Amino acid sequence: MTGLMGIVNITRDSFSDGGRWFDPENAIAHAEALTESGADVIDLGAESTHPDAEDVPACVEIERLTPVVDALVARGLIVSIDTRKPEVMRAMGSRGAHWLNDVSGFRTDAAVRAAAECEAKLCVMFSRHDDGRARRDQASGDAVREAMVFFEARIDALRRAGVSKERIVLDPGMGFFLGPDAETSFDMLRRIGDLRAFGLPLLVSVSRKSFLGAASGRSVAERGPASLAAELFAARQGVTWIRTHDVRSLRDALRVQEELEPRR
Repeated sequence: MTGLMGIVNITRDSFSDGGRWFDPENAIAHAEALTESGADVIDLGAESTHPDAEDVPACVEIERLTPVVDALVARGLIVSIDTRKPEVMRAMGSRGAHWLNDVSGFRTDAAVRAAAECEAKLCVMFSRHDDGRARRDQASGDAVREAMVFFEARIDALRRAGVSKERIVLDPGMGFFLGPDAETSFDMLRRIGDLRAFGLPLLVSVSRKSFLGAASGRSVAERGPASLAAELFAARQGVTWIRTHDVRSLRDALRVQEELEPRR
């Protein structure tokens, strides 16, 4: 079955749940609840990257993450760190983080070096913006082709730095990371199978994102059904991992979908 990555935002301004899990004890409790609901990995983010988010210094990210990471690692949970900053990667890698999830795709030499210095899995995300920050700027061209070129370059850089292929997972990016036009994200999702040409696991993160709101007309809080539909489509295309806010609903839906598929 598809692996599930549960989202825990330790931020004040995340687009979907800003402030809700900002207190370390609340974040720890939510991570445990997601694990009980079926999450295989907990993805902790201490900086939002939506277009209106505040910039967070690396030292503040580390301060927010440290008590939560320490508690979850001690409990035996599999922890992912959602960060763009090499300093944070190193600090959390030394504390036992199992994944590094970089929305800028390990685009800098410093990020590649930080990745090479640890043993964590690396989620390499494609974004049309150099710093990994989501933007409202309109973009043109074939995003899928751009992602293919980007991944080829980042895989090569990581491999030359000594990172084994088994550690790399690819995320095509969605929503404002691809641009404000909803059709761009839908096209990426329809053609997600093209990225299997790299022979690497794929991760998709569509939960509650803007393009689903554009299609459904629903607010962020009301995008659960739209998210589930997109996530089930991704699973049917053979993605390895889905990053989601609502782990329980997706786990249940995947189990039913599996039962309905033809027996081999």
